[in-house]
Formats: sequence, C-alpha cells, structure tokens
Amino acid sequence: MSLKLVNISKIFKDPDHANKEVVAVKDVNLEIFEGEMVSFLGPSGCGKTTTLRMVSGFENPTTGEIWLGNTMINDMPPNKRDTAMVFQSYAIFPHLSVGQNIAFGLELKGIKADVVKKEVEEIMSIMNLTNLYNRSPDQLSGGQQQRVALARSIVNKPSVLLFDEPLSNLDAKLRDLMRFEIRRIQQSFGITSIYVTHDQAEAMIVSDRIVVMNEGHIMQVGTPFEIYSHPANRFVADFIGRVNFLESIVEEIAEDGSYKVRIGENIKLINSSTGDFSVGDKVLTVIRPESLTVSVGERSKAAIFHGKVEKTVYLGPTVEYDIMVDGRENISAVTHNPVVAGFFNPGDMVNIDFNPAAAHLLGK
Repeated sequence: MSLKLVNISKIFKDPDHANKEVVAVKDVNLEIFEGEMVSFLGPSGCGKTTTLRMVSGFENPTTGEIWLGNTMINDMPPNKRDTAMVFQSYAIFPHLSVGQNIAFGLELKGIKADVVKKEVEEIMSIMNLTNLYNRSPDQLSGGQQQRVALARSIVNKPSVLLFDEPLSNLDAKLRDLMRFEIRRIQQSFGITSIYVTHDQAEAMIVSDRIVVMNEGHIMQVGTPFEIYSHPANRFVADFIGRVNFLESIVEEIAEDGSYKVRIGENIKLINSSTGDFSVGDKVLTVIRPESLTVSVGERSKAAIFHGKVEKTVYLGPTVEYDIMVDGRENISAVTHNPVVAGFFNPGDMVNIDFNPAAAHLLGK
C-alpha cells in the first residue's frame, strides 16, 4: 500500500524556554509507492526519526496529513494503523521463546492456534530461524535477535514496515550482512517500507530511494545513484561520501546544455548540472575522489591539475591520497588496484584529471 505525507510539520515546545518552539520537521511532502523501500538519511536532529514516529502514530503532526492508501491516519492510534515498527533495541520479550515472540501479535488478534503455528513456522523458515523455535532470546546472537524482531513484525502482514536504525547495535561485520538480509526479506514480501539511518552506506544498499534530510527539511529525494552522482546541493554532496569542491567559472554554454568551465588555469567540459547557469557565473565543480585519475610526472598540459602528494593511505584494494595542488588547496583522490594504477609516495609530483561525465556543477 502506498503512503503519502502532505505538508507535514512537527513543532515541539522548547523544554528550556517556555515561550520558544523547536521546529523538528517542516513542510515535508513525500509519496512512497507500494512495495518501495525508502530510507530517511541525515545527521542527528535532522527530523528523520520524528517523521517516522509521526507515520507510526507515536507522534502527532502539528500540521499536514498522512495518508495510507485512501485513508488519512492522522488521528488513528498506533495499534489501529496497519503499520509495524522494527526498533533499534529489538524489543524482544525476554520471558518468551523465539516462537512465542513471533506469534505474539497474531495471538493478540485472536487467530486460532493452528493457524498461528503455521504462519510462525513459515516466517521462521524464510528468516532462517527454523531450529530456534524454543530457544530463549538470551541464547541468540545479535543477528538472530534482529531476525526475530523482523519476523514478529512481518508475520502480522502490515501494509507499511518501519525501521528505526535497526542495525546500530550490531558489530560492523554483522551489520554488513544484515543490510543485505533486510533488503532481501523486504523485496521477497514486497512490503512498503521506511528505513531510518544515519549510515550512508546502509541507505545506499537497502533503498529504492533515499530522502536526505537536514534541519527538518528534505534536501533531496532520489535513487542511490542520483543522490551520489547528482547531488542537488552542497549539503547532500558533502554528506554522502567524500567529495571535492572545485571553484570554477562558466566560460561557455554549448547548444546541448553542457558547460565549459574554467578550473584554475584549465578549461573543462561538464555535462551535469543542478542549475541554469550563465557565462561568468561562479560555480562549484563537484568531483568524487574515485573519479580522479592520478599519474606521476612533470606538469602535463592535458591534465586539469598538477600537485604534490601530501599523504598516502594504503587500504589494500584502494589507496587514498591528499594532494596539494599549486600550493593552494588539497584534493582527495582514490585509486583502485594500486598494482595496476601505481602507488605514489608523499612528495611525489603528480598530474590529476577526470572524465567530464563524472563531474557535476552546483551553484556556489
């Protein structure tokens, strides 16, 4: 079932100042389509969790409407909404077995015992929990506890599944595995889902689309590729991964809409832009470190920059470099497979270039 947020805002009273208000979410408009998994991504305090809590019914919007299918659910209590929450803390009942935890919601609905048992066994099979039916929660690993919490939510067949930073309590390796597991399970059931996280990699892996938020506002909505490769503004570009911002000036606009920009002493053709720029405008050329090519040698006229390697970080499959360009600014570069791409040491003079298709223009 689809979910629609229409002009949603949430304003809290400031606990430290009686006459002051705190705007947590401001004029959020978003439609989440049936079967889609959308992540809310942003720094702490950006409004992502408050938005999730308004959808679940744990917070009421100050203004705006929340629609689940053709029904406005603003005034419905959480237990009447056809949603289910997977909490950060799992919220598994310690006195119940795995099977009893998963069956809890179905039993509350008064469903017959034989039907409950069948439904629970089916979901446990899908979740790879088959042999844990009688196990107590304190005998489970973190990943198993997360699967139990997810199974308990899904077995009730909600229209919308809500995830509140569900992997933040797991260690790094298990978190990596569970990202793919959650995505696999969500796709297999086709449940419309919202996933709140502050982890960029997590959002990129699990999402059909990502909603980047800051200070209560939506900064950009798009696929992981769109968000990473074509950020709408400086905040999104800087928040998602590492990035270089190169001060540039528009020199020429081609008939196909591409721009020739001056970066330092060089001219470069840039195809992608978020704005309608004019000749002479000051802009930022946005380029990811992995999109730069680095080669050792004297200054090359073909290269966009020439600089000195300041720092080298060897990570095995990749090498990260900080390069001082013309004694004025540092540029970050990442090369893959250093056996083939070469390895540069601090003090080496190198040429830096990039494919125009990998760059993006933002208004300065």
